Amino acid sequence: MKLNIEIIRAEHMGFCFGVREAVDEVHRYVDMNKGQIYVLGMLVHNEFVIEKLLKKGVIFVSEEEVLNEETPLKKGDIVIIRAHGTTQSVQKKLLEIGVKLIDMACIYVKSARDQVVIWEQRGYKSVFIGDKDHPEVKGITSYGMKPLIFSSLEELVKADLDINEQWVFLFQTTYNKFIFQEINEYIVNRFINYKVVKTICGATHQRQTAIEKLSKQVDAVFIIGSEQSSNTKKLYQISKKLNEKSYLIKNKEDIEKYMLEGVKTVGVSAGASTPEDLIAIIENKIKELED
Repeated sequence: MKLNIEIIRAEHMGFCFGVREAVDEVHRYVDMNKGQIYVLGMLVHNEFVIEKLLKKGVIFVSEEEVLNEETPLKKGDIVIIRAHGTTQSVQKKLLEIGVKLIDMACIYVKSARDQVVIWEQRGYKSVFIGDKDHPEVKGITSYGMKPLIFSSLEELVKADLDINEQWVFLFQTTYNKFIFQEINEYIVNRFINYKVVKTICGATHQRQTAIEKLSKQVDAVFIIGSEQSSNTKKLYQISKKLNEKSYLIKNKEDIEKYMLEGVKTVGVSAGASTPEDLIAIIENKIKELED
């Protein structure tokens, strides 16, 4: 029995320009036969993308390996810094080795770390809201003078910061826009000398707004991407609140028949690190299950 499921894509989804630039740059260097290409950390948080690069011979090195001098890196090697950026200490170590450093950190990440420095130089104490274990957050905050890091409004409230101090508040580029609004309201109502810097990526905002709209219009929602991807998880969280039949799909094997039972319309969205070819694979799997 054919189900005749209609697949509706979110208005904004998939690769953002920052991720696309980083991925394209690695492929460009590999195709130019410039020798062994190294990438610092996961270029982007998507296993599908990483697997394709591994097959092309790209070697990934971790920040811990760099700091502990446990890499095969030598002077003149090409090292590409991932879209999430890295810490000051790691970047300094790489330069000491003498590698050719290609910094493909997203422009929003670069802007955020610049803003930390600028506002601290003006006498403000910095507060960063985001996942303290995420490489982007570690990288950006490494440029500050002991910035405070909170993952949620509850943590910020509990900290009971002195309202007489000058504070600058910055956010992880992929932060949930709805939670940002709650935190921003708290800041405005509590603090006197403060500055809220809008460091949330425009592409993130577009994707979150699009999934909010789509999830209300369809029977089920598939969010395609990795569980390691911060922006993918936030798309899923937003969708799940509005549509109980929301699923985070890493690959086609994650799709099960029960997800499509009684479903006539499936909304599809994807994190900013999810490539178009993976999205197409998932959509083809849905069509296969129609029969």
